[in-house]
This record gives sequence, C-alpha cells and structure tokens, in this order.
Amino acid sequence: MVTDHSKSSQKRKSSLRIGLASLFIFSLLNLSTNVTLAHCDTMDGPLIADARKAIVQNNVNYALKWVQVENETEIKDAFTLMMKVRGFSPDAKALAEKYFFETLVRIHRSGEGVPFTGVKPSGTPIDEKVLAADKSIEVGNLSPLKGLVSEKDMPELTERFEKVMSLKNFNVNNVEAGREYIEAYVQFFKFAEGEVEGHAAHGHGSDCQN
Repeated sequence: MVTDHSKSSQKRKSSLRIGLASLFIFSLLNLSTNVTLAHCDTMDGPLIADARKAIVQNNVNYALKWVQVENETEIKDAFTLMMKVRGFSPDAKALAEKYFFETLVRIHRSGEGVPFTGVKPSGTPIDEKVLAADKSIEVGNLSPLKGLVSEKDMPELTERFEKVMSLKNFNVNNVEAGREYIEAYVQFFKFAEGEVEGHAAHGHGSDCQN
C-alpha cells in the first residue's frame, strides 16, 4: 500500500531528477554556445597556429606576443622544457606539445580574466564573423565580411582593419611590435563580432572571450 507520504516523497525525487536533468541540459547548451564563439582556445585558432610556428622555428617569440610581459618567463620555461622532452619519443612529443599548448592558452586567458576551459579540438565550430574576419586579413580586404556587418559600422571597421594591416608585417623577434599587432587584431575582431568592449588583455579587449 502506497501512503500519501510515499507519494509525496516520490514526487519530490521526481522533481529533483527533472530539475537536475534540466540544469545539465542547460549547461550543455551554454557550453555549446560558448564553444562556437571561441577563437584562440581551439586547435584551429591563431594562438595554437603561432605555438606550432614557435616549435617548427624553435623560436618562442612567435608565442610570446599572446601573453603579458609578466608571464613571459613561464612561457619561455614551458617552451624550453617542451622542446627538450618532445624528442624522446612520439608519445613524448604529443604530450610535450599538448602541455605547451595548454600552458600558452591558459596564461593568455588568465591575462584576459577569463577561465581556462581547455584547448578545444580541431573542427570546433567557430562563429562565421570570426572566420570572415580572419579571411579578410588573409586576402587583404573586407569582402569576406560583406553582409555580416551593417553598413553604418563599415567606416569604423575599415579603420580598424587598416590599422591591423599596417602592423601585420612586424619582425617576429620584436615582441613589443607583435603585441601591438595583436592589440589591433583583437580590436578589429571584437568590432566585427559586434562587441566594441571586451575583456582587458594586454591592455585591450580580446577575440578569445567566450
């Protein structure tokens, strides 16, 4: 015989399960949304691309422009350790590079005041405006962003784009010039995405905000 107390208890348990399930689904949806907006914390993003260049060229300066001055030593130490260990075996190579990638992204995001949530795998969906902004820099004009940014915003976007292009060909060993480029790059991306203000990173907003 099922008592009223038992029925009440079952209802509470059922409500709790539904509530937890709803919270879990909401968290997944929120995470999915954030992932599509991510840029620098994916394996296909510009930060990891520069980390790979640093490895191929054995030159940490490719990566240093993404972090603040006070974090340079930690990145340099991580890079030195990674380069030593990666030659031991294929497994050591994979683990050492993963360690360096995660360290670089973590410190970069810390500089933004944004939590580190790991390095997202290749193929992670990226917002179409971010992809178009990257393509614009690649081809040297704003045609990829046509139709994605309102006409009233085009003068400001053009000004930011021209600044990026004027700073693009910096000497990789001039880390200060690299950071100046990243600042302009970030300001361009944030405006293209419709976010004029963002987290402060290296004294500027960041395209890596989730």
